[in-house]
Amino acid sequence: MNRVELVALMAEKSGLTKTDADKALSAFVDSVTETLAKQEEIRLIGFGTFAVAHRNASEARNLHTGETIAVPERNVPKFKPGKTLKDAVA
Repeated sequence: MNRVELVALMAEKSGLTKTDADKALSAFVDSVTETLAKQEEIRLIGFGTFAVAHRNASEARNLHTGETIAVPERNVPKFKPGKTLKDAVA
């Protein structure tokens, strides 16, 4: 499913217009992005938790050349699904 299909489904389920559903989706994505950028966590009970995980510096290997590459430490977004979502998918 791509963004256009998701917006259409959201509009259908909520009774919003596609334009309003697109604005709602954009607001959600922007809010999650801003919150994670501040190193904060978002918990949506039943759906899941958006958080930031820290990855330490490490070394990787280029499979084509065998050369070792230094991978710097960084923060990455993480999503942990909630029980309701896990049960619905299973």
